Amino acid sequence: MFQAFKLAYRNVGRNKTRSLLSALAVGVGMALLLLMASVLEGEMQGALQNTIRLQSGHLQVRPASYEENKISLKWEDLIENPDQVAAQVKSLPQVTVATPRLVASSILTVGDESKGVQILGIDPESAANQPFREGMLSGEFIKADDREGILIGNVLADKLGLKVNDKVNLLVTTSNGDVNEQLFTVRGIFTTRTPGYDENTIFMPLAKAQAITATENHASTLFVTLQDLNQADAVAQALKGSNYKILTWRDQNVFITQFEDYANAFFIILYLIVLGITATVVTNTLVMAVFERTREIGILSAIGMKGRSIMAQFLAEAALLATGGVIGGLLIGGAAVAYFTVYGIYIGDYGLTGVLFEDHIYAHLTLQNTVTLAVLTYIITLIASLYPARLAARLEPVEALHGLGD
Repeated sequence: MFQAFKLAYRNVGRNKTRSLLSALAVGVGMALLLLMASVLEGEMQGALQNTIRLQSGHLQVRPASYEENKISLKWEDLIENPDQVAAQVKSLPQVTVATPRLVASSILTVGDESKGVQILGIDPESAANQPFREGMLSGEFIKADDREGILIGNVLADKLGLKVNDKVNLLVTTSNGDVNEQLFTVRGIFTTRTPGYDENTIFMPLAKAQAITATENHASTLFVTLQDLNQADAVAQALKGSNYKILTWRDQNVFITQFEDYANAFFIILYLIVLGITATVVTNTLVMAVFERTREIGILSAIGMKGRSIMAQFLAEAALLATGGVIGGLLIGGAAVAYFTVYGIYIGDYGLTGVLFEDHIYAHLTLQNTVTLAVLTYIITLIASLYPARLAARLEPVEALHGLGD
């Protein structure tokens, strides 16, 4: 075996430029695979993390009749005495935060411009609001006793030309179907780096949101975070005895899972295209080597070398090319992934509802993906060498010597 690889190394070195280009093709192909896999992983992981920290939490407690898409403010569709229910939920040892939130639809008007937005009534002191505090760009965070202040996202502020301390008008449908209207002051502008969320969501203190919608002492949902997201099913089971609907982060993010499945299927096609191109380069390289060494192969056959030994010789050469290519791919791909892990890829606003994509995708490469793609690239390279290896093994000694002699 050592002798075979020693001979293969010598043969690969006969045409250094061609061998280097072939190994480089394998390396670039693998680097592309690593980059694509890491971008997909980062995109899905980022979307899920954003949705959990901004929207779904690890758990949500809702009234049994509450439907998120309808954003109902009827009392029977809301949680009564939400602070009391939140205290009960927070008594569980796995729970770190349980805070009530009220969701309402509204129309924001500034001068002649108007925009449909979603009001989120929050407890300003809750730790669940840390992502919004960290994302404050200007102004100050709202306070619990503020009756005229709101927070708006930077995307909405840019589109409507709003600044801190500007006045906006909000029209809100109340729990009894009436329309309430009030002038509010922009206390601050925030960003979550998710354009869709920052354009359509405004915050106001929970007490004020309840007052303007006539839903005093009621909330749409309890936003719950846990010590570990893997505890969600156990906590949901513990809360099942209540008269509320308990939704885990998995229940609330089914669309992300489905989107990831479709994305994976699409990326598999891209993987096959890249590997197909790589395999073609390797096949062409070895086929050219066969034709260049036809006489040599004929001589080896004439002195008694078996066809399987000749075939093994070319497979050994392919293994050397694959090894060099995989190592090069790990270096090139690793450098590219490291760059995009830090700086990301700017995508702007995806315009996709139901998924909170950031304006940048940051690469995230897992050990499993690295090993899987390295092994896959190596195997595909060896498979690509089977045809030229069999071609060499099937050459008849007399025909090989005669053909090259002409």
